[in-house]
Amino acid sequence: MKLFSSKNSFIFAAQKNRKEVVMYLTAEKKTEIFNEYGSKAADTGSAEGQIALFTFRIKHLTEHMKENKKDLATMRSLVRMVGKRRKLLDYLKKKDIERYREIIKKLGIRK
Repeated sequence: MKLFSSKNSFIFAAQKNRKEVVMYLTAEKKTEIFNEYGSKAADTGSAEGQIALFTFRIKHLTEHMKENKKDLATMRSLVRMVGKRRKLLDYLKKKDIERYREIIKKLGIRK
């Protein structure tokens, strides 16, 4: 009498060894970022809020890349995200230089 077939035993072993997945960017964290850098929590379209969110995600992916040097999909995502943040920063610089300088100083992204 067989309790588990080979397929079921594989699934059971995979569930046993599975790591718990922890989200690094929750809805609460997003709200906190937009509240701190935007004018209010619901102002998700402001350039400052988007730049702050991209910066948070870039920092997370940079730490991931330090551990997983061969993860090319994440590397591509990281490069795209840096480009998007760069475009938003260029837009903000062109529109309002004071807001640009303020967000750069707050986030500490320029030396």
